[in-house]
Amino acid sequence: MISIITAIHNQLAVNQLFWENLQRYTHHPFELIIIDNGSNDGSAEFFDSVGATVIRNHANYAYPHSQNQGIAIAKYDWLAFLNNDIIVSPLWDIKLIESMTANGLEVATVCGIEQIENAQATKKLKHRWQKIKNFLGLFGFNRTTLSWMHKLMYRNWEGFCFDRQTRFKHQVKEGFVGNTVMIARSALAKIGEWDERIQAADFDLYLRTKKREQEVGDMRAMHVCLDVFIHHYIRLTMKAGYPPFADRDQLIGLEDKWSDAERAQLAKLNK
Repeated sequence: MISIITAIHNQLAVNQLFWENLQRYTHHPFELIIIDNGSNDGSAEFFDSVGATVIRNHANYAYPHSQNQGIAIAKYDWLAFLNNDIIVSPLWDIKLIESMTANGLEVATVCGIEQIENAQATKKLKHRWQKIKNFLGLFGFNRTTLSWMHKLMYRNWEGFCFDRQTRFKHQVKEGFVGNTVMIARSALAKIGEWDERIQAADFDLYLRTKKREQEVGDMRAMHVCLDVFIHHYIRLTMKAGYPPFADRDQLIGLEDKWSDAERAQLAKLNK
């Protein structure tokens, strides 16, 4: 069983689409933990109605703080940190865990529009998505247009995903795509929870796993599983707008934690 942790602030249509596909395409039994950061559009009530565990915050908190709230009550040993503006692929969870197990990974992400197997393929995919998003976005980001964006992008979503599952079975590459992160609970004892000072938490997590791999050697750096593709609408939250983070005073930049030399050295080790 898996614990799925998702932070939200409003975006009811996005949340409904997220839940619809999560329920349809997740193989394992799961608990859904929603961190509601001050929604006022019925989103928290919606997730209540479908049986999710909803933690209600009085204000909008940064990503890592929200995810750690979820960890605090999560029951299971596989922790999936999902954005709400995604559509998961068929059997995404079982395929991701299979790939992680086959590659000895305790921390991994999926692939998607942001990054697939090589730069050329990624550029082509991004260009197609941008054209579709720019055109249909003129009609607003409601549930109908979001569904049509996804349909036009992939035509046959299940066929697209199954093709990737077959062609790239258990293939991985080092790096990350931050909309979906799977962490085995065993990794928390080695690298700890999310660093609540860093909003760029996915990059920070990658650097922490890479450093642990180099200095201790008891785990591998975070990798992208190329056989598990998840659609990400990308920056819908930014377009919708949200209040300032309640914990903004404690946030620091990635460069304040990781020096240029450290980042360069870890990046070099990835080549």
